[in-house]
Amino acid sequence: MTMIKALLDVRIILLLHWLGVFLSFCGHTQAEHPQYHSPPEVVIPLKILGTGRGMKPSGWLSYSLHFGGKRHIVHMKVKKYLLSRHLPVFTYTDQGALVEDHPFVQNDCYYHGYVEGDPESLVALSYCFGGFQGLLQINGIAYEIKPMTFSTKFEHLVYKMESEETEFPEMNSDFVQEEILPQLESQEINNSTQKQSNYVAWWRHMFLVELVVVVDHTLYLHIKKNISKYNEDLYTMINIVDSIYEVLGIKMLLFGIEFWTKKNYIEVNNIRRSLSYFCVWKNDNLAARLPHDTAHLFINQTVRGMTGLGFVSGMCQALYSCAIITNVDRSLNLIAIAIAHHIGHNLGMHHDGHYCSCGYLKCIMHTSNPPITSFSNCSLSFLWLYTIIEAKCMLYNIYTKDIFSRKRCGDGIVEEEEECDCGPLQSCAKDACCLSNCTMTYGSTCAFGLCCKDCQLLPSGKMCRKEVNECDLPEWCDGLSPMCPDDVYVEDGIPCNESAYCYEKKCNDRNDLCRQIFGQESKSASHNCYKNINTVGDRFGNCGTKLSSYVKCNISDVLCGRLQCTDVKAIPSLRDHSTVYQSHFNDSTCWGLDYHFGMPKPDIGYVKDGTECGPEHVCIHRKCVHISHLDSNCSPKFCNMRGICNNKHHCHCNYMWDPPNCLIRGNGGSVDSGPPPKRERLKKSHLLIFSLFWLLLLLCCLLCLCLKRKKKEEKVLTQPAKPPQKVPTQPTKPLQKAPSQTAEPLQKAPKSPSQTPKTQQSVQSQSSISVHQSQSGKQSSSSIKSVPK
Repeated sequence: MTMIKALLDVRIILLLHWLGVFLSFCGHTQAEHPQYHSPPEVVIPLKILGTGRGMKPSGWLSYSLHFGGKRHIVHMKVKKYLLSRHLPVFTYTDQGALVEDHPFVQNDCYYHGYVEGDPESLVALSYCFGGFQGLLQINGIAYEIKPMTFSTKFEHLVYKMESEETEFPEMNSDFVQEEILPQLESQEINNSTQKQSNYVAWWRHMFLVELVVVVDHTLYLHIKKNISKYNEDLYTMINIVDSIYEVLGIKMLLFGIEFWTKKNYIEVNNIRRSLSYFCVWKNDNLAARLPHDTAHLFINQTVRGMTGLGFVSGMCQALYSCAIITNVDRSLNLIAIAIAHHIGHNLGMHHDGHYCSCGYLKCIMHTSNPPITSFSNCSLSFLWLYTIIEAKCMLYNIYTKDIFSRKRCGDGIVEEEEECDCGPLQSCAKDACCLSNCTMTYGSTCAFGLCCKDCQLLPSGKMCRKEVNECDLPEWCDGLSPMCPDDVYVEDGIPCNESAYCYEKKCNDRNDLCRQIFGQESKSASHNCYKNINTVGDRFGNCGTKLSSYVKCNISDVLCGRLQCTDVKAIPSLRDHSTVYQSHFNDSTCWGLDYHFGMPKPDIGYVKDGTECGPEHVCIHRKCVHISHLDSNCSPKFCNMRGICNNKHHCHCNYMWDPPNCLIRGNGGSVDSGPPPKRERLKKSHLLIFSLFWLLLLLCCLLCLCLKRKKKEEKVLTQPAKPPQKVPTQPTKPLQKAPSQTAEPLQKAPKSPSQTPKTQQSVQSQSSISVHQSQSGKQSSSSIKSVPK
């Protein structure tokens, strides 16, 4: 009986789920027209200077706004990567020919931020034309702000965005049901999870949605063909959409715009059929020249009170990643919220049911599309499963050069069939080597590159890239190309810094990693710290992640998990969402950083690949492996012990030896580094002459020294004897009177038994100066003797 009851419950849940799918399979949403129940308030934003409470450094601005009877402090910062680097705008000529333009876009005037005191607030403002325009959401209430026309006091109008609380009839869902249901089969959500009002599917995987907007002919005529003005409004709307999805870790990038200036290229009378027609058209005509994740068609027609229509779970599926948005009698903020709503449908979100909650009366995915920017627990659940299972086209596809630039002359990137590219006209006017048509000036042999100077190629052997550390190698110009050879470095596994190994051009020393985070006095912690923390398997200690959980480190791999440090004197200043922790084990103090799922910033708190984890062992992908596992097809023996292997497994020879094997004498370097400068070698005859010259010079110096010494000795021997000097008598001390020079002659010392007659004869033949010296010595010695009684 229990089994039958459980099966009935499951069937009821599935029936309710597919009923919801049936009612919202294509994002059918009814519009709530804004009703301003009170006149707008006039506000003068006042800029706050200094660094008061709640302010953040580096680029943050703060303004004080007084409305709704309260003073609000708004903190905001310039938003990056909102628009494509060279945003393409497509139009059509009268003859129907497609024209591509790249207008100037001021991309440093779009801001995002928060309101002080409300952690769930939202700020999305633009400041491109002398005033703030955009959306403020404070305590669950949305406000629209825009500059007052012709104001000379920086006055703005602030509207409270409210709506009539009315009930709307259920939407019919008989449109292309057969095509929609297969897309939803993989989106089975456990309703019991959704019914939990406190459900928190918290994650911060980074996704990028490349959005293309197509403006139909009726809207083009409605805006009076003023493409520039509408583009500015569109940038403001995309800024709001990006801020709405920022809390989910989803980045919006406006990748291109197209105006149907000649006519509509699909039928726009029936919105359901039009949605299918548009998806087919954009797949056949738009995708090839403007790759995208989703495309939205903007129209200026009423569609029975709806804000638009979009396929559920259509993202990353070419024929379903699209939506239609109506612009009739709607403010920019409401259109932006409608865009966000239908992008939510593309991302797998259904309309909110009665069990869905976001903390307010309605959420952004409510069928009425209210002016609110918060997602419900149901929307988070749908998004979590869809992005993990289906939306692979957006995952980690972040800020690459291919996304933000398209090939064309004038983008500053040298591409096929271009001699050079000096960028915009202002830059080309200052470039002496390159013209605006991407060709070089007369007489120039180059216009760019590390081997180009003053529009001429540098000679062969000129160093163009110096080594940056002991794991790097230099490169030289070859005299033929303006480009420096590819950067080569020491092969992985070569010892460096005494106890470390080179890996991918870096010498990853464990102590250096700690010093980079915690300061110069810190160092790697004891093995006890690594063992006790990295075997836990949480965000503080792990050996990576698998699916949605942390992996515990094996005992042999604990040194390759999270980095553990000690001797930390000060806590570093870190980015948002980073946590510094401290642990104690026995006598060990351990410091480290956490890292949780999907953080958009690089993880600096893990042990980097290539770090030593034992004798001849390094960390690779959180595993401690022997260095023999590294990709190496070269060794010092292969280089005849006269060079070192580079990352391309070629010998980089020492000075005086030539590649490839360092067998022949030469100039050093490798086959990858370019030719090093040639060392001039002396000929044998020149070397012989050079050696003889120095030998003769040395002999001359020795001869001069000998002659000088001989002359000095002769001068001493031929010098006449000086007359003896009298020592003055001291009458006050008669007993210590020195003997006069006329005293008795110097007495000879008694002859030693060993003295030969020959020695006596030589003593007697001393000169008079020797006698004088002996007499002086006698005088000195007698001066300290006692006088005999």
